[in-house]
Amino acid sequence: MQVPVNKLKTALQSGQIQHGIWLTSGSPVLAEIAGNAGFDWCLIDGEHGPNTIPEMLPQLQALAISGTQAVVRIASAEVWMVKQVLDLGCQTVLVPMVDDAATAQEMAHAMRYPPDGNRGMGAVLARAAGFGSIADYAHTANGQTCLLVQAESAKAVENIDAIAITEVVEGVFVGPADLSADMGYPGQPDHPEVEKAIDHLIARTVAAGKIAGIITFDDTRFQEYADKGVTFLGVGGDLAILNGALRGLAGRVC
Repeated sequence: MQVPVNKLKTALQSGQIQHGIWLTSGSPVLAEIAGNAGFDWCLIDGEHGPNTIPEMLPQLQALAISGTQAVVRIASAEVWMVKQVLDLGCQTVLVPMVDDAATAQEMAHAMRYPPDGNRGMGAVLARAAGFGSIADYAHTANGQTCLLVQAESAKAVENIDAIAITEVVEGVFVGPADLSADMGYPGQPDHPEVEKAIDHLIARTVAAGKIAGIITFDDTRFQEYADKGVTFLGVGGDLAILNGALRGLAGRVC
């Protein structure tokens, strides 16, 4: 066996736009449905979804069968969280609330085995290495991991250049909801000042030669963000879509 090629990382690095969906339900059944729906990637949300490590595992297994690339967002910028999801077999990790280059660097180190980082040497026990079936896992895994960090605060806007150029950080993902709240406009991600900050984050990320990402549930804005250079584009969430579909059906028949 060999370390699986991170097809999402390869596509993003080549400039191909990749569309994906948020999985916040904690359901492997919904993960399987989403994985077979045709998205480029599905993100298992450990920050706002009820997803612990044991609950992520069957979702990763479902996505692996579908062939859709898996991403995990950990709950916070903690080294031990990065370690756990990597060993679980996820190659692409999204870290929320990265406000400065020091935090970005800490996460970068956690993503790589020594001498390039400080990821713990426990692959023989991990699903990521086929439970020991990939003999050279520790020597080849670094090239297939992908770190995306979230810029979602006024401080991150100030520090975007330093964050974006951090080695091993492949891309910066803008979190509009938290950014708007931190800037004093909670619930107003479309406020002109917030929009200005979002555009700045995207532009500086692209200028650094890194992957720019964002999520929007407004399908009229997909092309707009693509035109600005976003290639990691979140286009919806499992529970939001299910909720809308169920309420729509009930409204038509009840």
